[in-house]
Amino acid sequence: MRNDERYEIQRAFDLLPHVVGASWCTVWFRMKGIKKPTREEFREKTIEYLQLVEPVFDSYPKDSEFAEISRYIEFRKNDEYNKIRTGQNKEIETRYDRYVDYG
Repeated sequence: MRNDERYEIQRAFDLLPHVVGASWCTVWFRMKGIKKPTREEFREKTIEYLQLVEPVFDSYPKDSEFAEISRYIEFRKNDEYNKIRTGQNKEIETRYDRYVDYG
């Protein structure tokens, strides 16, 4: 698959973890009055909210035209979850630091 064929999916996965996952996560902790969640709690809650958009990840038809992009989406989804869990998604880590510092 050419880079230009997956460009839009790459951009979506660059943004979705923090725009959807961390944003909803932050509001959840704020509304629950939890000012100092652990990093692990924050990461897992971020993933929990990001998983709510998974139906979009599976929305392409299951035919050969979409097989390669569907495999890429599955790979990228799993890679993003792993990066969040291991603290390698710097934007999520920044969101966590900001929340516990300024909550």
